[in-house]
Amino acid sequence: MRSLEELSPLETLEIENGLSLVSRVKLSLTIHPLVPSVSKPIDEWQLKRSLIDFLKNSTFPSVTISEEDIVVRRHRDLKKRKRDEPVAHGSLFIRDLGFLEGKKKKDDDAKGLEKKFMEWRKVLVEKMNGIEVNLEGVKYTLTVVLPVSDDFERLKKDWEEFYAFGHPREGRREADTMILRGVPSRWFAETRVSSKPSMLVAHTIFSTFGKIRNFNVAEDDNLGKDTDEYSGDLVSGLYCKIVVQFEKYNDFVNAMKAFCGRSMQKEGTRLKADYELTWDKVGFFRNSRRASDHRDDGYRNETAGYNTDDLRRKRFR
Repeated sequence: MRSLEELSPLETLEIENGLSLVSRVKLSLTIHPLVPSVSKPIDEWQLKRSLIDFLKNSTFPSVTISEEDIVVRRHRDLKKRKRDEPVAHGSLFIRDLGFLEGKKKKDDDAKGLEKKFMEWRKVLVEKMNGIEVNLEGVKYTLTVVLPVSDDFERLKKDWEEFYAFGHPREGRREADTMILRGVPSRWFAETRVSSKPSMLVAHTIFSTFGKIRNFNVAEDDNLGKDTDEYSGDLVSGLYCKIVVQFEKYNDFVNAMKAFCGRSMQKEGTRLKADYELTWDKVGFFRNSRRASDHRDDGYRNETAGYNTDDLRRKRFR
């Protein structure tokens, strides 16, 4: 794989197994009515059209998105909503960033492009945050922020501050474990063998970022249940959770930066997986190792954490 230092924030990063990481901007939306007592359900279609028109006509350079790029989740029960609670929240994705590449100069390097990209993104968030929209005679105000999971500098600051004060139970002073949730299980399965995520396939893919100390892949049926969102559209086994512990800190940093601000895409499909990216601060492998002592070998093959030596023996046994 090419050096990540040479990778522009606008470039697509191709990894293994026909997978690639595609650049995009994700913004988190929170919608409040200007009159707190409003109990009328929000018109999702009108909200989407308002945001599409705003990005097209009120930003420079002009930004084009589709209705599918905006996800709106309404409050479960407006009658039970507290006055200070939002009526809806959601996400907005800007996937076509080609207009930024058009401003690229010949002498621009990856660092220069990254700086320009971050400045543009900052201005965009500032411009969108606090805008008002009128939907069927009801006015709403939008809070627009860049989620921490899509802001590499904030992620890095978080783990540096976390370990700066020392956490003896972890036995280390640097972050080294990344966590991905919301990637399709079938993309990490053995072709024509199973639809379940494969330890070997997933390990091979993530090994392109550096030597791995511990690795875990398992079905993730709880995705979306940690927040106030509907999860009824999640099919059991559809998504998986991947936890990767790298041997070297720099490999962990490069992997986090590569996955931050991107979506995953599979060759031959237009589907893009907008995964959740976090880092481990609770000692995942220390805890899972204790639990795995009580599981049989058949279950551990797919879900328990393995170190590199364990996987090598399994692979060539």
